[in-house]
Amino acid sequence: MKRLFLALISTCLLVLNCQAQDAPNHHFDVAKNLEIFNALYKNLDLMYVDTLDANKVITKGIDAMLSSLDRYTEYYPDERQKELKTMLTGKYAGIGALIRYHQRLKRVVIDEPYEGMPAAEAGLKKGDIILQIDDTLTADKSTAFVSSHLRGEAGTTFALKILRPSTGKEMKFKITRQNIKMPEIIWYGMRPNNVGYINLSTFTGDPAKQMRLAFVNLKKQGAEKLILDLRGNGGGSLSECVDILSMWLPKGQKIVETKGKLKRANSEYKTRFEPIDTVMPIVIMVNQETASASEITSGAIQDLKRGIIIGTRTYGKGLVQVPNVDLPYNANLKLTTSRYYLPSGRGITMEEGIKPDIEVKPDTMANITLYLDRLDSTEVAFDYVVDYIGKHPTIASALDFRLTDADYEDFKQRVIKAGFTYDQLSKKQFGELEKAMKFEGYYEEAKAELEALKAKIDHHDLGSDLERHRSEIQQMLEQDIVSAYYFQGGQLLVGLRNDKTLQEAERILQTDDYQKILNKE
Repeated sequence: MKRLFLALISTCLLVLNCQAQDAPNHHFDVAKNLEIFNALYKNLDLMYVDTLDANKVITKGIDAMLSSLDRYTEYYPDERQKELKTMLTGKYAGIGALIRYHQRLKRVVIDEPYEGMPAAEAGLKKGDIILQIDDTLTADKSTAFVSSHLRGEAGTTFALKILRPSTGKEMKFKITRQNIKMPEIIWYGMRPNNVGYINLSTFTGDPAKQMRLAFVNLKKQGAEKLILDLRGNGGGSLSECVDILSMWLPKGQKIVETKGKLKRANSEYKTRFEPIDTVMPIVIMVNQETASASEITSGAIQDLKRGIIIGTRTYGKGLVQVPNVDLPYNANLKLTTSRYYLPSGRGITMEEGIKPDIEVKPDTMANITLYLDRLDSTEVAFDYVVDYIGKHPTIASALDFRLTDADYEDFKQRVIKAGFTYDQLSKKQFGELEKAMKFEGYYEEAKAELEALKAKIDHHDLGSDLERHRSEIQQMLEQDIVSAYYFQGGQLLVGLRNDKTLQEAERILQTDDYQKILNKE
């Protein structure tokens, strides 16, 4: 721990030597406060009534210090190095499947195997109940416990025992772990009216190579316009972002600039390759989860008038991190060193983000749908999907698959019989209204109307609610079913059916509105 103190002091003094500070007493303040901190801990360790856990207390102190800076500067002690590596590379070794805790069964189950990964290749299916991993029984174990046992070194083999609900049979699998890497492109293909569509999920890995292949392929299929979907893309490599933009912008075009305290943190990034197409109309779809490299991509396209942005304001992560500042005892510091500035000179802040040229807010999910999807203790929707998969070895294509009226009626009756309940927002808000009116003295005057309204809220009909929100509930079920056969790409295609942002993007590309927005000052 003493070495850690000395390393922190040395790091601070190194920064001080690199550049003078504005405050004349800064050097003294740093040395004074570090000395106080060191002395404080020594006295705590010597005299505090209980024995201190140095690792726990100092880590907490470091985390508290870093929390006063920004949310991206983080301390990674030795035990968190695997987590840091996974974050930086987007890779981990395991079976390649989402798992979830089944509340009614009180067991961890397979939720969604990934295409081409060990779980899918071995034949694991959605709903399989995990009974045992090698010699470790998983009854009453948490999702985190099971996940930690499924992960391990790439190339290691283990035995997995499951119970398959559709057959009631226990099954054993021998599975070899491998490095799991999420696909950079979830799906790409042609939309109506010669519009190409690409869903890019991350800038980690080698997305520039995958994007180039996808874009060239779409042009061969006749794409004359492009929609790039960056919704939910949290960013990744800045160089990959610049190389992707190289496909649509002239070589040597400045994309982004970084500016920080140290001279080495100041850089300009320009396109490196000859472009593929500098005139094809481009619409980029974004949302509040579009961050970092995704914001640079959309912001540069917007600044350079190479395309337009549709959706909602982006996340606002305009900070650059150095992810591997070495500390003693195999610890690391992920450190914010500079800020991004787009071609126009604007930054990307949490207050602003990238503002779309056309704002399209997605539909909000009804409370009943949210509960059916993840918060329902009866797990009736999950079990319905598992049963459906068990009864249907094959289904129609992801584009064509639909639940029938009879299918949905079956689901509806199962929900009603299961005793499903959900927390009604209207009931909560009514309660708040009632309290406010009593506090302000209006309650007695409106008592009759309020009681009539309360009666309607209290006596809502579950069957009617399931019909009222059928469209989004059915789409949720169809996405879950399709993902079991066609994985993430199929799930995405179902989600695009009623996508308001996509519909607006396609409309814009078919009208002169695109050029008007592009030319707008």
